Amino acid sequence: MIVAIFLFQSLRFDVNGFGLSYQFYEKTCPQVEYIVRDGLRPMFLTDPTSPAALLRLMFHDCQVQGCDASILVDPTGHGSEATEMKASKNFGIRKRELITIVKSMVEAQCPQQVSCADILVLAAREAVAASGGPRINVPLGRRDSSYSPSYRRADASLPPATIGVADMLNIFAKKGMTLAESVAILGAHTLGITHCSSIQNRLYGPKNGELRAMEPTFAAFLRLTCQQRFLASNLSFVLNDPTSFAFDNEYYVNAMRGRGVLRIDAEMVSDPKTARFVQHFAMNEEDFFKAFGSAFVKLSRYGVLTGKQGVVRKNCYEIR
Repeated sequence: MIVAIFLFQSLRFDVNGFGLSYQFYEKTCPQVEYIVRDGLRPMFLTDPTSPAALLRLMFHDCQVQGCDASILVDPTGHGSEATEMKASKNFGIRKRELITIVKSMVEAQCPQQVSCADILVLAAREAVAASGGPRINVPLGRRDSSYSPSYRRADASLPPATIGVADMLNIFAKKGMTLAESVAILGAHTLGITHCSSIQNRLYGPKNGELRAMEPTFAAFLRLTCQQRFLASNLSFVLNDPTSFAFDNEYYVNAMRGRGVLRIDAEMVSDPKTARFVQHFAMNEEDFFKAFGSAFVKLSRYGVLTGKQGVVRKNCYEIR
């Protein structure tokens, strides 16, 4: 009953005061969502790793200075300070070019109307739905940033791979998320991979306390896959869960079995603030989907530029 009440509260959100609307492009580009969906469908079929890449791309964009497509901007020329894509925590970010391709499709039908920031959020929404997850109704009307933050700011803003429960909950609370939503948004880890370099402290730390807390055969598998001599190459990786191409609740089932890959994955199971939600989502995929949807919307509206703020870029890679 307590979990159900938390989930009900987490669905009570709106977009008032954020300058976003569910009908924002009703007159200027009513078909935009269909253009994005139809444009991405063959890309997802060609490369099934694309959904995970686009979801991570949006998450990293929104956590630096809000959902403003600044992560898509390339350096403007020689001598310019490196943009946020050069941040060490953005290692492995891929598929930015897909947003540019979809943007060109949108521009062909609705020139200078739809921002790259909105297209990125819609692409991440489609990534979830195409992988078997919920189809999330997202408000639109974001504007693109007129500059890109430095890689230093990105590294300072993005959470480290070693983050624990308390710090992660604090990050999500600042974005207006409830406990249930905070646990649900981490369910995005159900897609994709984790690079071995991100878990070296778990596997080869001086005390190995985290290693002993893992299910023994899983710990042995991780150490075999992520051998210490290869960690520096950043080429080795492990799947986040056994169904890494499907958006489902297997992430929580895996964590309950002592098979969480990252520190946060494992700690959520034992932390008294989060454990009941992990257990509930492991048993109830529908409730996970609902909480994830509301958390996704809250993240997607964080720090947005609206109205006369920012710009609508014609080319997502360039600020003009």
